[in-house]
Amino acid sequence: MAKQTYYYGVGKRKTAVARVRLLSGDGSIIVNNVPYEERFPRLEHRRIILQPLLVTDSIGKYNAVVKVVGSGISGQGGAIAHGIARALVKADERLKPVLKQNGLLTRDARVKERKKAGLKRARKAPQYTKR
Repeated sequence: MAKQTYYYGVGKRKTAVARVRLLSGDGSIIVNNVPYEERFPRLEHRRIILQPLLVTDSIGKYNAVVKVVGSGISGQGGAIAHGIARALVKADERLKPVLKQNGLLTRDARVKERKKAGLKRARKAPQYTKR
C-alpha cells in the first residue's frame, strides 16, 4: 500500500487557525469534514478561499482537507486561504513570487482591539457633559 503524499500549511487570521493538507486530486475542498460550499454559503468567502488556487492556476490539481477552529466565518475563510497558499509553496517553490505579489503569504495581523477601562468599547467614550 503506497502512502499518499500531501503538502501541509497552517494559516491564521484574527483568532482562526486552519490546518491545510493539499493532496493531488480533482479540486475538492473539505472543511471540517463538510464540503466548503456548505460551510461557506456566501460567494465572497468562497472567492477568498479559492484565491490562492486561482492566481496559481492550480484549481483542478489539488484536493484540500482543512481543519479550522476559532473566530467566525470571515476569519476562518482568510485562515484557510493563508494555509492553502503556504501549502502551495511547499508543493511548488516556483509559485511563491505569484502568491507573495497577491499578498496571500502575508499573515493579516488585524485583530479586535481590547476594551479599555472607563470606555464603552475599545475607543468609544461616554458622552461628555459640561454641566
